Amino acid sequence: MNRVKVLFFVSCLFFCGCGKMKKFTAKGDWSYHFDAPASVWEETFPLGNGRIGLMPDGGVEHENYVLNEISMWSGSRQNTDNPAAARSLPEIRRLLFEGRNDEAQELMYETFVCGGKGSGRGNGAKVPYGSYQLLGNLKLTYSYDEKNAEVSGYRRELSLDKALATVSFKRGKTTFRREAFTSFAADLAVIRLCADREKALNLSIALDRPERYAVSPSGFDLQMSGRLFGGDSLKAPEGIEYGARVRVILPRDGQQIILDDTLLQVRNASEIILLTGMVTDYFGKEVNRQLDSLFQAVEHTTYEQLKSEHEAAYRTLFDRVRVDFGRATEREALPVNQRLEAFHRDGNDPSLMALYYQFGRYLLISSTRPGGLPPNLQGLWCNTVHTPWNGDYHMNINVQMNLWPAESGHLPELHLPLIEWTKQQVESGRRTAKVFYNARGWVTHILGNVWEFTAPGEHPSWGATNTSAAWMCAHLYNHYLYTRDTTYLAEVYPAIRDAALFFTDMLVEDPRSRYLVTAPTTSPENAYVMPNGKNVSICAGSTMDNQILRELFGNVIEAAGILGIDSDFVKTVAAMQERLMPTAVGPDGRIMEWLEPFKESEPNHRHVSHLYGLHPGSEITPDRTPNLAEAARKTLEARGDESTGWSMAWKVNFWARLHDGEHAYKLLADLLTPRTQNGSNYSKGGGTYPNLFCAHPPFQIDGNFGGAAGIAEMLLQSHNGYIEFLPALPAAWETGSFSGLCVEGGGEVAARWQNGRWQAGRLKARVGSHFRIKLPADRFEMRITLNGEPVSYPVTDGILEVYMQPEDVLEIRL
Repeated sequence: MNRVKVLFFVSCLFFCGCGKMKKFTAKGDWSYHFDAPASVWEETFPLGNGRIGLMPDGGVEHENYVLNEISMWSGSRQNTDNPAAARSLPEIRRLLFEGRNDEAQELMYETFVCGGKGSGRGNGAKVPYGSYQLLGNLKLTYSYDEKNAEVSGYRRELSLDKALATVSFKRGKTTFRREAFTSFAADLAVIRLCADREKALNLSIALDRPERYAVSPSGFDLQMSGRLFGGDSLKAPEGIEYGARVRVILPRDGQQIILDDTLLQVRNASEIILLTGMVTDYFGKEVNRQLDSLFQAVEHTTYEQLKSEHEAAYRTLFDRVRVDFGRATEREALPVNQRLEAFHRDGNDPSLMALYYQFGRYLLISSTRPGGLPPNLQGLWCNTVHTPWNGDYHMNINVQMNLWPAESGHLPELHLPLIEWTKQQVESGRRTAKVFYNARGWVTHILGNVWEFTAPGEHPSWGATNTSAAWMCAHLYNHYLYTRDTTYLAEVYPAIRDAALFFTDMLVEDPRSRYLVTAPTTSPENAYVMPNGKNVSICAGSTMDNQILRELFGNVIEAAGILGIDSDFVKTVAAMQERLMPTAVGPDGRIMEWLEPFKESEPNHRHVSHLYGLHPGSEITPDRTPNLAEAARKTLEARGDESTGWSMAWKVNFWARLHDGEHAYKLLADLLTPRTQNGSNYSKGGGTYPNLFCAHPPFQIDGNFGGAAGIAEMLLQSHNGYIEFLPALPAAWETGSFSGLCVEGGGEVAARWQNGRWQAGRLKARVGSHFRIKLPADRFEMRITLNGEPVSYPVTDGILEVYMQPEDVLEIRL
């Protein structure tokens, strides 16, 4: 069946002046570009508004837009109980305390795993655990009057300032231009196609995905619908329902036809606007009603209004932070793939590092938003139904790293989806605590999804780590440290308290040392060599566990004191905190990864979990614990720099915390190593894909976020009880400035420096708070003002202390 709709100069609301081709919006401060269409997915541009995503490849003849929606998950809630786990727990502990760790591990393989199929060993699309999946593909096929004409002047650009992707090229005598964005205001994907010659646009429009879909007309729109696999679980057999709808707007002229109910054609148009809605019923709302509502809301909105409202909403987040590392070079004009190659040769491109930082903030803004889900292993973007590692929430570093830039990068509201997701795991975690450990409180392990999976993974060597809930609760408390919002603290305190409650039951005394230990546990994904030569992962206590638990117990004690509650429980956790083995230095001068001096099976392992206390924790600092800091340095030197992308990003933060700007910069340069491999590599091959996505490999977004957080750590730190300007400034950034970065205590900070020397700083209090500021060691004369008036404050051991009211501004100049 054919349906014909002819629109001649109708819908003037969408007229944007493309008849006489005006230039697109001028290039912003932050952008990068290619001079050719994408040949692989890792060359496409990521667009997103925190819920929906779009990845255009910019093809000339055939253009594909990968469509994403953050809740597009197969699977469903499932029963993961395994009663054999609790029954075997005493025997597992007995074997561990007798030094028979290999036998304890074998017993765990048999008994201490989740019920069911778990994550499918990272291939969970067809098991109840599920997998994050692409929603589909929007395919545009173009036909040109000048069929054999050459293409020239091709440029494909992503503006980070405007969250806007553009394409322009000339074919024969006609110039074609395209714009695409995922609206932060209208919640639709918007595409505009223009030509500088009348009626030069002819194309077909299709929707598809690899499986489980049907395409049909919805009026003169095109709609794709379907249900994902649910599994033999509590919502079996069908899972999430989804829908995508495309609407064509012809502002000036042209003809629209629906062919065979599955294909749209547009002929002889001078301008085309495509609006695409994408939804699922994950949050309980009916799919077609959601789509109807999205399109009804923009019925009387022009394209220019859509674009300007989108940009305004987006920039309220992006424009909060500015960074400048000086020395602009001609390389800024290079296509980004060539720019990465040039930087790899000589490391000379300071503004590339600034771009990389802002790209990390851009990705965070684009991949999550309040009321939604947190960014997963690939943020918001994927192009398969079998996303690597299910695109899930790995909780032994990865999902935590995703949110490292949020607070310091002036995006605190983007921390909230992870915080809410964490609170959602509590009820499931209570059941897991009872069934697997016969304990109170709540627990979760390495694996997380949108179905509240909290059980151990299907393989104890990596799935038995049980301090993930404690680590997640560090994020709940960290948000308080930056906001000082006691109402919020009261809301999250129960989740923090009950994570600690679990360990008051789970911790047991090791009869050999008399310390309390987590048994069984692991040091995430790493293994050690037993005296009998066997490689084993399961152990009784680990350094990371102890560091996390000291932090968790400390946060409970501090939060309860602020809220004036739980005095008896505070006494309990304080006593248990004292009985955890302190972080220890081994005979080789390195931080011990386990509580016994085991030899690592893999000395250059990607996880450096025993330095949690250095970062993201604050137990180890050069000022307060110089011996441990030196041992941490030796640990990093032995571990080596080369690794996966996210591991190198973590090491940037480690070296920044050690105040070694040159080594941190070296790791950043390594992180920007150009990569094209997309197969899995667990030990090396980390770097950056042409579109600036981080290569694990394959693509894993935590490296982008960790790298951005590391740059912020090099510029500003506040975890040590005071604000420190430029703690790890490398020589390559000899002159520069930043503004808008945030610190614990509720402050917003700006600074500038010249010739490697700090010149001025500015602190704005967002709440009433007490601040301590570390002053430069080489200070001679300083001018300090509060709200423009000269003031003086006591300085003790180089630390200036001041109490500030909300909106007060303190400035310090040399």
